[in-house]
Amino acid sequence: YEKQIGNIYFILESSEDLGNVLKAPSQYQQDLVTTEKFIRVVVAAQNKGKINTESYGWDLGNLVDSDERIFGTISNPHSFLPNPNPCGISLKPEFYPVACTKIYEVAKISKGLKIEVIVKGQKDKEFLDLNFNQ
Repeated sequence: YEKQIGNIYFILESSEDLGNVLKAPSQYQQDLVTTEKFIRVVVAAQNKGKINTESYGWDLGNLVDSDERIFGTISNPHSFLPNPNPCGISLKPEFYPVACTKIYEVAKISKGLKIEVIVKGQKDKEFLDLNFNQ
């Protein structure tokens, strides 16, 4: 549940099946509902190099299941995510890992989920296994 790509070290902090309803954080917003399920993933990133990383030099990509189905993040996720949510922030060398949270809509039947971890300039796709539905 961890992987280093270049100078960036990724650690899966949590992955959670949220069911088919995302409760709105306020009465002025609507719940998000799906016929499938929502998954929240939290991955921490740490700079193991000697200098700051670029802003947007890293991120989390799509979820992929064991049948190679690809699932992106939900649209307009901001009200359901922590604020701030520092995905892609410039990382200082050896500072405490920074947690990035994303929410995905995934087929109920999906198993063997993994998340793409992205570092600017990498050639091949890299993934972290999630720790459920294996």
